[in-house]
Amino acid sequence: QVQLVESGGGLVQAGGSLRLSCAASGSIFSVYNMGWYRQAPGKQRELVAQIVSDGSTNYADSVKGRFTISRDNAKNTVCLQMNSLKPEDTAVYYCNIYYNSGYGTYDGWGQGTQVTVSS
Repeated sequence: QVQLVESGGGLVQAGGSLRLSCAASGSIFSVYNMGWYRQAPGKQRELVAQIVSDGSTNYADSVKGRFTISRDNAKNTVCLQMNSLKPEDTAVYYCNIYYNSGYGTYDGWGQGTQVTVSS
């Protein structure tokens, strides 16, 4: 069992910044991928950014150059720095990890944090 606790969401004006954080704890032997997904009303959940254990990253085209993902392997935390926010970034953001518990590999999800960008 793994617990993911997210923080940092909120309301911001267009052009502003927010920083999301996610801390993973529980039965974790090692973490492979860490990432952030988002889901806007009426839309499917989509990948925003992902970071692999070696530090390589992958971003959705819509956030490239504005968002930066980072991780702390020692603390099993992942952060998403979001700059130049746009109204279309409004969504519930979910932390995700792909990890090894020592007994198998699993996907873990946070409860979601709301990000609202006003125009």
